[in-house]
Amino acid sequence: MPDPRIEQYAQLLVERCIDVQPEQQVMIWTSPLARPLLEEVVRCIARRGAYALTRMSYASVGNIWVNEAPEALVAKLSPIEQYSYEQAGALINISAPENTRDGSDISPSRKVLQGQASQVIRDRINDEAFPWVTCVYPTPALAQDAGMTLSRYEDFVFGACLLDWDEEGRKMRRLADRFDAADEVRIVGADTDLRLSLQGRVALVDDGHKNMPGGEFFYSPVEDSANGVISYSEFPAVYGGYEVEGVRLVFEGGRVVEATARRNEEFLLKMLDADPGARVLGELGIGCNPGIQQHMENVLFDEKIYGTIHLAVGNGFPFIGGKNRSNVHWDMVKDLRQGGQIFCDGELVQENGVWQF
Repeated sequence: MPDPRIEQYAQLLVERCIDVQPEQQVMIWTSPLARPLLEEVVRCIARRGAYALTRMSYASVGNIWVNEAPEALVAKLSPIEQYSYEQAGALINISAPENTRDGSDISPSRKVLQGQASQVIRDRINDEAFPWVTCVYPTPALAQDAGMTLSRYEDFVFGACLLDWDEEGRKMRRLADRFDAADEVRIVGADTDLRLSLQGRVALVDDGHKNMPGGEFFYSPVEDSANGVISYSEFPAVYGGYEVEGVRLVFEGGRVVEATARRNEEFLLKMLDADPGARVLGELGIGCNPGIQQHMENVLFDEKIYGTIHLAVGNGFPFIGGKNRSNVHWDMVKDLRQGGQIFCDGELVQENGVWQF
C-alpha cells in the first residue's frame, strides 16, 4: 500500500510551502529515487491549475561534466539554464541522493567555480517574492548517513516535517521576539565564546515555508560585529560532498581571521578564500524543531536540532537586512545542549539547550 504520509508531504510542499497559484510555472529539481513523492507533487500542482516542470537527474552525472569541462564553462550557467531560473515562478528542490558523497571528487578550486555559476540561482531565491522550498525524500544513502534503517529514517523525516506548523510558528515567534529586542548576542560553549550584533536586524521564523523541515529562526548579523571564537567540536561541517571535522574559527571585526580543522582543512581554507565575502558571518540560526534530536550529517535537518545554533560563513540574506555577498553559504552546527549558553544583552536566555524565559 502507498504510504499516506507521502501524499500529506506533497500537499504540505505545494499548498503551504509554495502556495502554488494557477498557471504558475513550478520547477522541480530531484533525482529518480524520489519518484513516489514527485508523482504526488506533480498531481497536487496539476490540481491547482499550474505547470509542473520536472528536472530529474543523478548528481554523479552532473559531476562528470564539472570535472571534465573547461573551467570557463564551469564558472557560468548556460544561457538556457539561466533563462529557466529567471522565468520560473516557483522552485521545489527534492533532495534524494544515491550517494551523499557525490561531489567529493570535485577539486576545491572547481567547487569555487561552481559557486560562481550558481549566483543566478542564489539571486532568484534571495528575492523575497519568489516562492521556493527545499526538502528531502528518504533514500538508503541518507538513512545510512543517519545510522538508521530506511524504515526508521522515513519515520524520522515525516516526524520532523508533518507538524502543526502554525503552532510551531507561534512558539518560535515568542523566542525570536526576545532576540529581535537585543543588540548583542553572546554564544558560550566548548572552546567557544563569540559575540555578534543583531542591532537593526529582525528574525525570519521558518515555520514551514522555505525549508522543509522548518523549525528555526534566523538572522543575518551585522556584518562587522562578530568577535571571538567558535569550535564545532561536536559535529562535522558538511558542504558539497566534503566532510570537515573539528572546525575552529576565530572572528575579528566580523571576519574569520584564523581557521583550522582536524580533517579536510585545505578544503575549509579554499572555501573561506573563495571570494571577499566568504569569511564574513552571513547567518545566525537557532534550532527549534522538536522532532529533531540527533545529528544526521544533513544540514537541512541538523541546523534545526532543538538546542543547537548554526552559523553560516558567506552570503547573507538581503530579505532580512543582510548585506554580505558571497558565492559561499556554509552552515555549521554547534551543539549547546551540554554546557552551552546564549545571552541576549548579557541576560541568560538559554542554558544546556533549555530556554530560560
